[in-house]
Amino acid sequence: MGAANSREGLELSDSDEYDERDSEGEEDEDYDTSEEHQDEGNLSHGGKTGTTPSSSSLDDVEARLKALKLKYSTPVSGSSSRKNAVKLYRHVGGGTADSKWKTADAATSARVSTDLQLKMFPDQLRIDFVWNGVWALKFFEKNNYYDMFVSEFQDCLFENVHGVEPTEQNKVKVYGKDFLGWLNPEAADDTMWDAVDDEGPGMSTPKSTPVRAKQDLLEEFEEAASSGIQSLALGALDNSFLVGKEGIQVVKNFRHGIHGKGVNVKFDRGNGSSSNVNSSSYTTPKKAILMRGETNMMLMSPVLENKPHAGGLHQLDIETGKIVTEWKFAKDGADISMRDITTDNKGAQLDPSGSTFLGLDDNRLCQWDMRDRRGNVQDIASANSPVLHWNQGHQFARGTNFQCFASTGDGSIVVGSIDGKIRLYSKTSMRQAKTAFPGLGSPITNVDVTYDGKWVLGTTDTYLILICTLFSDKDGRTKTGFSGRMGNRVSAPRLLKLTPVDAHMAGANNKFHGGQFSWVTEEGKQERHIVVTAGKFSVIWNFEQVKNSAHECYRNQQGLKSCYCYKIVLKDESIVDSRFMHEKFAVSDSPEAPLVVATPMKVSSFSISTKQ
Repeated sequence: MGAANSREGLELSDSDEYDERDSEGEEDEDYDTSEEHQDEGNLSHGGKTGTTPSSSSLDDVEARLKALKLKYSTPVSGSSSRKNAVKLYRHVGGGTADSKWKTADAATSARVSTDLQLKMFPDQLRIDFVWNGVWALKFFEKNNYYDMFVSEFQDCLFENVHGVEPTEQNKVKVYGKDFLGWLNPEAADDTMWDAVDDEGPGMSTPKSTPVRAKQDLLEEFEEAASSGIQSLALGALDNSFLVGKEGIQVVKNFRHGIHGKGVNVKFDRGNGSSSNVNSSSYTTPKKAILMRGETNMMLMSPVLENKPHAGGLHQLDIETGKIVTEWKFAKDGADISMRDITTDNKGAQLDPSGSTFLGLDDNRLCQWDMRDRRGNVQDIASANSPVLHWNQGHQFARGTNFQCFASTGDGSIVVGSIDGKIRLYSKTSMRQAKTAFPGLGSPITNVDVTYDGKWVLGTTDTYLILICTLFSDKDGRTKTGFSGRMGNRVSAPRLLKLTPVDAHMAGANNKFHGGQFSWVTEEGKQERHIVVTAGKFSVIWNFEQVKNSAHECYRNQQGLKSCYCYKIVLKDESIVDSRFMHEKFAVSDSPEAPLVVATPMKVSSFSISTKQ
């Protein structure tokens, strides 16, 4: 299926009874707050439902708002409580042409969390959220009750996420005094988001393709995979690879996407050292990276399906189609495990002589080397599960809870943790992070970073967090957080989210996963787009637009700036992976290389075509 823009679902309807004059304070005979007509619509920060005795007093309404138990119903014109009226709506009709908002005929209750995908519309005095459906709360007077609700919601969210009361002391403890701008973004310095030309020697930002008048996604290819796809391993040379349960399907790289070559590499267990391979562990590879000029692939599989840790990996020679060997992870003579692997830098897979790669476990960050301690290539033909050499790294005390990592063009490393923290390590030391961002509490499930290291992207279940790493040191020089300590000179991050309607329409498996920048491997090139997978959606943001502080999404927003301007690729089933091809495959009439979208049994390629 094809692509679409985000769907806001802005029209609220009372089954043809509601009139927008409500928001202007005019009289309306269609709603009533008299006691005999009251219902309760609750948003409970503790997840509990309850009923509050009805009352028309302002004090009672304020008390209910503070508890996030909001009244909606149909007030009589002239009622003294009319100024406090709130209505609850439900979105019906799904993604069909008949979808619309209707007045809810029953109450709802939900625990305050990021799962609500809450979106605020200050100009409409309206709040949308997801909870077993899509809902909207509408305030009908321009008074302070909308602001009170927003403030109370944010306090409850802080308490539920961090487990402490939202006092100023606790907020400083959670975020740290250097990152209070993340909690109060209106007071944060956003100048670095727009800094382009005055960044000092060696720090100039490459010029990006300007935002075009109109950009459409055009599907180029769709074809069936030979076996169930687990992940994509895109190449920057001639071929890319669909990693499946039984083997690797080789596809050809074109300027309009990838297309099958009819070549399949089946895992061979019967020749050479591959006979020592444990078949139960490598038949379901969950992670694959290309190495040695894209002629070899390192495949890592968890020992158990529900455990992400692996005790080793398998090296596949793509040219022969054979598993060359099974490598073991070990340090100081003891077997250890790894949660994730990645290349030494953004372009390392293109190096034909590369023998090292990076490894990550819950409390470990290291570099592995396939050579022995003397720098010689190990004799894997005679070895029984040769051991990778721990080249450099650090084993941290318990508590870091690393989840994922990525490398920049120069080999600096960004690491995401289960507690939401994002740490930046320079290319010269894995022992101590130069910068540690506190995060917003949601676990980071994937991280990416631009080639130049100036922008970091973290994926959580319900949003992407985009961080600017640029800062000015005490001498006025512009650096990144990989090379120096940022101190209190930190810009507030920006969030990339789905609207509540789209979040619900993405399907049952609608958690974000695999957020990434488009792919460049050369200094002076700038990433142009961001993509993430959510259920049946691949969601694409224009990176230049997201960075622009004057972008229309950010007007009248409260809290961290959130961008809802995106395009959607919709498929019939949940999407496994979405990645942009290498920027060399972009064509003259397109601002971006093709996007590859994989479902379990199909792979599609999309080009971003510019129309004036």
